[in-house]
Amino acid sequence: MKEVVNLPELKKRSNQLTKKYWAIFLLTLSIVFSNIAYSIDADIKLPDGFQIELYTDQVPGARSLAHGDNYLFVSSMEEGNLYAIDIDGPSREVNNFISGLYIPNGIAYHDGDLYVAEIHRVLKFENIEDAITSGKEPEYTVISKYPTDRHHGWRYIVIGGDDRIYVPIGAPCNVCDDEGYAVITSMNLDGSDKRIIAEGIRNSVGMTFHPITGELWFTDNGRDMLGDDIPPCELNKLSYEGEHFGFPFCHGNDIQDPQYGSLGQCSNITIPIQELGPHVAPLGLKFYTGDMFPEEYHNQVFISEHGSWNRSKKIGYRITMVTLDESQSTSYQTFADGWLENEKTLGRPVDILVMKDGSMLVSDDHNGAIYRITYTD
Repeated sequence: MKEVVNLPELKKRSNQLTKKYWAIFLLTLSIVFSNIAYSIDADIKLPDGFQIELYTDQVPGARSLAHGDNYLFVSSMEEGNLYAIDIDGPSREVNNFISGLYIPNGIAYHDGDLYVAEIHRVLKFENIEDAITSGKEPEYTVISKYPTDRHHGWRYIVIGGDDRIYVPIGAPCNVCDDEGYAVITSMNLDGSDKRIIAEGIRNSVGMTFHPITGELWFTDNGRDMLGDDIPPCELNKLSYEGEHFGFPFCHGNDIQDPQYGSLGQCSNITIPIQELGPHVAPLGLKFYTGDMFPEEYHNQVFISEHGSWNRSKKIGYRITMVTLDESQSTSYQTFADGWLENEKTLGRPVDILVMKDGSMLVSDDHNGAIYRITYTD
């Protein structure tokens, strides 16, 4: 016998079914996303005793990292966003506190102010944490202008113990000899006394200072179109103002450029502290200055290798470590990898930050994520 159901009852059953299906859908979605979050970390290989966890996956395009007094600041590129995460907050809630900037890749926190490097200018947000905490719209001033070229135009920024700002200007090309490019600049905190302090640097998107000597160390991305295996990318150190690191006429230790080699001799440049893998795209780097990792990791250099884009077989997509004896490299080895599997990109490390508790954060713009690396005996 066919059941006769009136309209109110039909609506009631329909609503119940809808709720049931939504519950199943949301449960399935949560399982999928929990597996995604797990898979980001699950296959990352680290030395014995180290662990990696997902710190957050709510930072689209996560690039540079900066430690404030109470907040972790995170930049982006095409997204045009700046994010703040309450370091001591239990939920690690991400606050997208400003949007609409033009490739704001570089960020640095200093004495309560946040400095941001867009392609064409450097901004200063005064008392940034007070503004975020109070919910006010952050205000900024422009302290310096830079070239508008997008090619190698995403800028990194650091502030030294000398209270000066350091910003690179990448070459607006694969290889060329354009005046005022392929350099690192330095200026006062208000933008005054801006000058070129180093030359011959094709495209640096990572700088840091040695914790003991205070010297500026930086990565450099080698030129393309010379084959899969040359030239190497580089880890460099600035020892004095005016140093030249070879671009465009010399790459790595001694590779004379086939187009621009006549402009200079490799014997007259400052060679890298360490030649890195070819086309690995080294970006952020940090000396490990915490106490959590074992002694052999202290004051060693960790480098984010973003990964190659046009090599026939991909390389990079990892964190490497250069071991030092004073300023001499004694080894170059992989510290964390697994973001590349069978030529499939699973993540792209960008920047590194050592936290006050000794843990290490790594940003990943491919997944919009930040990871936390820890060590236990």
